[in-house]
Amino acid sequence: MSALQERIREVVETEPIVVFMKGTPQWIACGNSSRALDALRSVGASAATIDILPDPQIRQDLTALYGWPTVPQVFVKGELVGGADIVEELAASGELAAEIDKRLGDGGRNGGEERVVELVEGSGSAFRVVS
Repeated sequence: MSALQERIREVVETEPIVVFMKGTPQWIACGNSSRALDALRSVGASAATIDILPDPQIRQDLTALYGWPTVPQVFVKGELVGGADIVEELAASGELAAEIDKRLGDGGRNGGEERVVELVEGSGSAFRVVS
């Protein structure tokens, strides 16, 4: 496993909800990324977000790790939920809220602010919160 794959895996396993997307919540560069965030917001869930655009290797290693070829990719408590279409469908049916509650318990849908996270090299944590 590459160092980048290990950093990706660590953020997926550490953050309650994480979205690998094109852009950031403040500057969304893709309609599908916007749709995935909107679906999470609609159920009161906030997420850590990782912009894949600065480093094309992130997308390649993410796909290698989880077998999902498209972006965005939404993870809840270490498990891949899916992309924009699936997350939207789950939100509309009520299943997204139920799944978040099941996996994260109280506080999983606290309506907190989204955070931008960067994958970083070096010792200590594999990622840092930017905003």
